[in-house]
Amino acid sequence: MLISARPVIGCGWGCEVMARNAGHIEAFRKSSEACPIPAVIELIGERWTFLLLRAALLGLRHFDEFQACLGIARNILSDRLQSLVSAGVLARTADPHDRRKVIYTLTERGEGLLPVLIALRQWGLDAGLGKAGHPTLVDSAGRRPIGRLTIHAQDGRPLTLEDLSWIGPDGVELPLPFDRHNRAA
Repeated sequence: MLISARPVIGCGWGCEVMARNAGHIEAFRKSSEACPIPAVIELIGERWTFLLLRAALLGLRHFDEFQACLGIARNILSDRLQSLVSAGVLARTADPHDRRKVIYTLTERGEGLLPVLIALRQWGLDAGLGKAGHPTLVDSAGRRPIGRLTIHAQDGRPLTLEDLSWIGPDGVELPLPFDRHNRAA
């Protein structure tokens, strides 16, 4: 029996797409090496870190507050807070009212994560992952719920996935390895 190293064209399992797009996959893989998402996930992609960020955005500032509200083990909390301070997401300062305590506050970099957390929250609610009685995030000035987070073009037009392309550092559009329009409903 002869076994070919080439994928069988038309096997029905996507082999023809793989054969046709092998060069695209390699180009995509190489361009992905510079992507910041893996580093971001390494920093904040852990459950307790997200919950700490949410708590900090809600105004918690002291170790004991985080520990009591989240029910997180002290050693894990200490580790996560130190990681966020080291990454410049939180600042650690002495409490002027009680020198035995430390205050953790969001830095400008940390506040930049607000849209990320709101997007995750909105996605979770849309996916039915929220529970009854969850609070509503509102604009303090008008006390009305915030709008949906969307991606916009430079001219303000809302964009969908189909409107987007990736451009490499050389200014050339990166070919996608697969048809992004062929996705599950």
